[in-house]
Amino acid sequence: MNKRFIIICMACLCLVFVQFGQAWAAETSADKLTYETTFTNTDIGLSGVRASKQVHFQTEDYWKVSDVSIYLDYKSSPLTRTERSSITLTMNGTKFHSFRPVVGEDLKQRVAVKVPKELILKGKNTLTIEGYIQTTSEYQVCVPPEARDNWFQIYSTSGVAVHYTNEAPSGSINDFNRRFIGLDTVSAGQNAISVPKQGNPAELEAAVYALSGFAKTNSLKDKTIPIIAYGDENLNDKKAIVAVALYDQLPANIKGMLESQDLNDKALIQLMNKDKQPTLVLTSQNPDLLVKAGRLVANQELMKQLDSSTKVVDNQTDVTTPEVSINKNVKLTDTGDELKGWMHQEKTYFVSLPANRSFADASKVSLDFRYAKNLDFDRSLVTVLVNNTPIGSKKLTSELADGDAVTLPIPKNLNITGNFSVTVAFDLELKDAGCIQLQDETPWTFITKDTVLQLHTKDKTDLLFDNYPYPFLRDGSFNQVGVILPEEHDAYTYLTLSNVFNLLGQYAEGNTGNVRFYGDSTSSSDLQERNIIAIGTYQNNKIVRENNSHLYFQYDQAGSSFQSNEKMSIDTDYGKRIGTLQLIRSPYESGHGLLAITGAGSEYYYLASKLITSESTKWKIFGDGVAVDKDGNINPYRFKKEAEQEPSSIMDKVMQRGDVFGFIAAAVLVMVLVLVSLILMIRKYRRNREGER
Repeated sequence: MNKRFIIICMACLCLVFVQFGQAWAAETSADKLTYETTFTNTDIGLSGVRASKQVHFQTEDYWKVSDVSIYLDYKSSPLTRTERSSITLTMNGTKFHSFRPVVGEDLKQRVAVKVPKELILKGKNTLTIEGYIQTTSEYQVCVPPEARDNWFQIYSTSGVAVHYTNEAPSGSINDFNRRFIGLDTVSAGQNAISVPKQGNPAELEAAVYALSGFAKTNSLKDKTIPIIAYGDENLNDKKAIVAVALYDQLPANIKGMLESQDLNDKALIQLMNKDKQPTLVLTSQNPDLLVKAGRLVANQELMKQLDSSTKVVDNQTDVTTPEVSINKNVKLTDTGDELKGWMHQEKTYFVSLPANRSFADASKVSLDFRYAKNLDFDRSLVTVLVNNTPIGSKKLTSELADGDAVTLPIPKNLNITGNFSVTVAFDLELKDAGCIQLQDETPWTFITKDTVLQLHTKDKTDLLFDNYPYPFLRDGSFNQVGVILPEEHDAYTYLTLSNVFNLLGQYAEGNTGNVRFYGDSTSSSDLQERNIIAIGTYQNNKIVRENNSHLYFQYDQAGSSFQSNEKMSIDTDYGKRIGTLQLIRSPYESGHGLLAITGAGSEYYYLASKLITSESTKWKIFGDGVAVDKDGNINPYRFKKEAEQEPSSIMDKVMQRGDVFGFIAAAVLVMVLVLVSLILMIRKYRRNREGER
């Protein structure tokens, strides 16, 4: 009897363990997540016997990475000698895999390999792809070191898959903040900013400030963070929400979870529902303090420091970001950078510049460097490129190997505005390179910390989409922006607003400047000092209606369809199914601009706003008037006549050149001293003559 009882108990216990194990395995499998991304949007080509390329990917610091897989889609030259060629992969400076390229006539090849877990860093990771492609026979004694048939193509479908689990939420504001803009959250579209269905000006202002801060730190610039009204079913599947509202406009379920505070003279930022649907609430009964709370969220440095679940904002709370300064002398490297290897080696630096700024006269790159003495100095040189456009080269010499320098002016006709890149490229050639083993000699070069970029910039003030986001941003701050929305805010209106401020936020360097929201009843005097963004139709937006005669794409008398103009013929029915972006001079005060985002219906002006939601869409437009339809047809035009450029005066050029100005000042001072000396000598001579008389 006892044996039977023991056997039954053991069987039951085993059954329990099996069920528990299955449940645990299912739970573990469900918690394990995968983030996949491609390295670039375009194909990458490696040319020459030996070449390399760096690509990057990121991991979030709240991920527990279990493994990382690299998948490389490639095609090698059909002439590749497989047995003598190789591709080597290096992760963060450590080599971890090599393979022989497979040669195929037409189809691309794929290789998939796992990266050792210990090589993966939190944050930015760098994968270096080094190609050694041989196309000549191994029986040749000396072979050309560089040939056109040595190439290796890496396709844009190449990328990385990161398998991970999330750390448990800590319940702090800074933890919520990093998850809200995390790669996994943004790529899956699981975050949003929510406002009341008919948000008032203060609520919308606070919301777009917060959105701008998130957009600036969002790594996936092509993914937008939407603004969605309370009660919209699209909020139900979001995993991270920022709720912005005056206290009286908050939903009852949120009010019940707020900490008890006197919100007449305070604003409250509080995280709730951290385990279900984490929601960061910004609220106050004071509109000005609610706006201030929105500015605090826009200050991402402050958000990273908030390690509790609540933050109280009052009149004494300092939320302002440091003032944006434009340095005239920008150091490209703080400690110096070493490049090793034969043939082509390069280093790229990224420089931040406000979007309204472009190069003026006298901007230049001063490169300070040294290099090995074992080079073939008849063929070795350095080239500097700005935004991948060469601006000059210098031949390397044995006499200057221990300390060389070159200063190259940056041409104004590059037409660069905003952020740009500076690439220093070396071609390090060896003597008799075709007859030696590559490991026999290792050429190197070192870019020193004395390398600087001397910047002279000027405003670009033409009201063109080529210069957008000017005039709405200036030197990294909002430039007296006034937004006019329809009285009734539908989902498309909020999504249009999201698109506009996702891109403006990417350009914004700080949380200063201001954005004001106005309704359909606003007066002309309110808009005199504003750069205006008017969103809506002819029927529901007063600014669009009153300025129809100033628009490039004008509505018909009924206001239901766009009419033909000097650039584009528009059928009446077609005119009801397009959206437009129109950048005109403000009719309320000179020196300001008006952007009309308009269409016959809200879905059409939302369609137009997609063109200014990220850099990848903005490049498709130019001029000052754009029409777009649902089929993806984009028609950009320039309607303003191009003004003749006034020649720069000599004084303007001198004032931009500090060295020339200093020389002229010194010369003038010398001339004054000579003149004074001459006058004194003449006076002395006259006195001597009068004494003799």
